[in-house]
Amino acid sequence: MRWREQVSARISLASRVTVLATLAVGLTLAVVSGAVYFMVRMQLVDSLDESLLRRAYAAADAGFADSGVVGTIPPATFAAADIKLAVVRADMVESTPDGNAARPYVGAREMGVAGGDLGHSIRTVDIAGTDFRVVAVGAGPGTALVVAQSLQPTHAVLDRLGVLFWVVGIGGMLVAGAAGWVVATNSLRPIRKLTGAVEQVARTQQLTPIEVTGDDKLARLTVAFNSMLIALDASQNRQRQLVADAGHELRTPLTSLRTNIELLTQSEGGSGLSPQARGELLADAHAQVEELSTLVGDLVELARDEPLTRTPEPTDLAQLVAGGVERVRRRAPGIDFDVEVEPWLVVGEAQLLERAVTNLLDNAAKWSPPLGTVSVRLRAGDLTVADSGPGISEQDLPHVFERFYRSSEARMLPGSGLGLAIVQQTARRHGGTVTAGRAPNGGAMFTLRLPGEPLAAAPVAPSPEAPVAPSPERV
Repeated sequence: MRWREQVSARISLASRVTVLATLAVGLTLAVVSGAVYFMVRMQLVDSLDESLLRRAYAAADAGFADSGVVGTIPPATFAAADIKLAVVRADMVESTPDGNAARPYVGAREMGVAGGDLGHSIRTVDIAGTDFRVVAVGAGPGTALVVAQSLQPTHAVLDRLGVLFWVVGIGGMLVAGAAGWVVATNSLRPIRKLTGAVEQVARTQQLTPIEVTGDDKLARLTVAFNSMLIALDASQNRQRQLVADAGHELRTPLTSLRTNIELLTQSEGGSGLSPQARGELLADAHAQVEELSTLVGDLVELARDEPLTRTPEPTDLAQLVAGGVERVRRRAPGIDFDVEVEPWLVVGEAQLLERAVTNLLDNAAKWSPPLGTVSVRLRAGDLTVADSGPGISEQDLPHVFERFYRSSEARMLPGSGLGLAIVQQTARRHGGTVTAGRAPNGGAMFTLRLPGEPLAAAPVAPSPEAPVAPSPERV
């Protein structure tokens, strides 16, 4: 079996199609030729039998079976008619004057016709390697007229017909093979084109779509391949953009950190930095390190298609919001947070959800003015965070969730441009959505929707200290 697979693997698809087409046509021609041959043979034999019977009855009616008549007929008459004639009686067999093998044509069936047991008989007799068709008919009491004719002319016709069928069959197979090769070559052209495109992509990594012709299954395969190329090209472009943006974002803190380290190194050589300046440089270096750590963490998070080794578990979104508000409040002491949340049970990854919530709160605190207010509402799985800043412009609104996108107003503010992209990715991983818009007071408003259920409806273990129905809490 293995050698068959190896041989089959070495034969091209066009060759296999050609061989199959040739075999199919050859088999069809063989079946049709055989059927036609046997039908013609039967038709010729039936026609000969009808002719012999008709002539035998005509000869009997003409008195050829009378006593002594057969012997008076010239032999040339039977030679011209290509027949043998004999009369069978109960006690003797009469034949033509040449006496040419009258007895071999007479057998039990002919004697049965003479005796009246059979009306007539038809059979084939082999005499000295030549087939004869023998017909016997009743010609009176105790008498039968026997007429025989050679089947050699019939066999000659059938032999010529057989040769014709062989010639037509072999020619038909050759034509079918050539036609199959042409059809297979033309039909497989899109596959060869597609194969060449795949090899071109593998060799040069040029993701150029190939031309689509027709509307058959090969065309659909080409369309699907082009779609894959477009998706792969878009993925590579996003990867290049991510690397370029990451390099751009990393360059600034790295440059600042290197400058601070160089200044601190020079101060060790007696450059005379004051303790206050030294402390400021250390604080600035520490801030740059934190910014780098945050940026690297954001990049790693966005680079993953799926979180690593995290198991979804039931999580109260209200508790995550409350914890996030406390952390952001410490980082932005001049901002007032107006929070109203209702318990909402979400089955998901608490670490990702907490980071997404914190990113929304950090973004709102960053854009709110000093002594501004950030409104946080959680109702029925919809977390709404609205700031009191200038809001999002119409041209920036479609791009706020893109990686590294920063509006012109945000260029001077801290941040990596990845926070909102992480929020969107987290929402999608949990089957939710996040949208951006304008708050009633003119600031920016983000709404994070996550599927879940009220905490009261969740199946929890009974506890004597658990409240009957949790009410909205204000943090």
